[in-house]
Amino acid sequence: MGMIDASLFSIVEDLLAEADTKLNGTRPWDPKILNPAIYERIIRDGSLGFGESYMDGWWECEQLDGFLYRFLKTRIDELQPHSIRDVFQMIYDRFFNPRAKTIIKHLPIRLNDILKLLSVKFFDLQTKTLAWKVNEVHYNLGNDLFVRMLGPHMQYSCGYWRNATTFEESEENKIRLICEKLHLKPGMRVLDVGCGFGGLAAYMARNYDVSVTGVTLSREQERFAREHCKGLDVSILLKDYRDLEGQFDRVVSVEMIEHVGPKNYANFFDVVDRCLGPDGIFVLHVISSNKTVERHDDWFDKYLFPNGCFPSLKQIAEASEPFFVVEDLHNMGADFDKTMMAWYERFVDAWPQLSQNHNERFKRMFTYYLNCAAGAFRVRRYQLWHIVFSRGRVGGLCVPR
Repeated sequence: MGMIDASLFSIVEDLLAEADTKLNGTRPWDPKILNPAIYERIIRDGSLGFGESYMDGWWECEQLDGFLYRFLKTRIDELQPHSIRDVFQMIYDRFFNPRAKTIIKHLPIRLNDILKLLSVKFFDLQTKTLAWKVNEVHYNLGNDLFVRMLGPHMQYSCGYWRNATTFEESEENKIRLICEKLHLKPGMRVLDVGCGFGGLAAYMARNYDVSVTGVTLSREQERFAREHCKGLDVSILLKDYRDLEGQFDRVVSVEMIEHVGPKNYANFFDVVDRCLGPDGIFVLHVISSNKTVERHDDWFDKYLFPNGCFPSLKQIAEASEPFFVVEDLHNMGADFDKTMMAWYERFVDAWPQLSQNHNERFKRMFTYYLNCAAGAFRVRRYQLWHIVFSRGRVGGLCVPR
């Protein structure tokens, strides 16, 4: 084990045992260690080293989602700070708190973690210049990937599995439910902030006879969405949400605010307020962290969603408070586990075709991403909220399920 403290290794083994997991065990969710240098790598690099070591083939697991679900139940990963407050808590626990978990006494407080958190605290990492980065890293990977992984409506967001027996049904259930919550009527103007591949915009225009303006920062999504919505009353714009103009009867945003960053939540709601008509309805479909944090996990920040962050309900409430009344909160978080695993199954099935444009390390990266996300939602670390906002309707608003 090299420089690894034997007592720390024993603590980790004990924690995994509590989660019914054994290193090099015989069950399908027991991880197989192929390179013993992994322990030092994880202690040195935290979650980044954990994910990268999987990408590099240093460990394997037959049932990766099962292992990651059990691993996340131990909450070991939460010992890496995601806010300045976490840093102070770690320092206190390590040096002054005799009742703190033993593992905290062994883990290093990395200067790099503190520097990253300070940069998030004092600088806006989602300026108009930096906001494009996530598209280059993730959303512009190639439409060949997303066409094969997603369903017919190209929804790269959580499905709604209530009364659904297939993945395709869960996808259509979700977009139909959004439309019903928007209370769409023929002739309305709808703004889709972060329209993705245009599936929701096309569905609204085709089935509800509304005019839709969709906005994205991904050139690949823009190109696909324009083709997907051809012949419909849909306009797709390659534009930063902060540059939006005009007024709309309805506004919808599906899993886009996660890329806005904590310093811009208030600005996001200010833009929606500016664009939404006086009797309008705004539906926000958002991945939310149970805990208020200031940055993503290191591995996800590097490989999937740079400078992103899942807002907590507290952050959403504070940012929206000056503008809107919350008419309804609907938690669909448990459905994302099923959605992620459905995407993973489709990704695996499509790999023979995808391998022509992507290498084996990319396969392992995406495999880790989808299974880790499924585990996080299975353990209910994150939620998926449908939040319906209005300006305060007399008599209230009937919101369907």
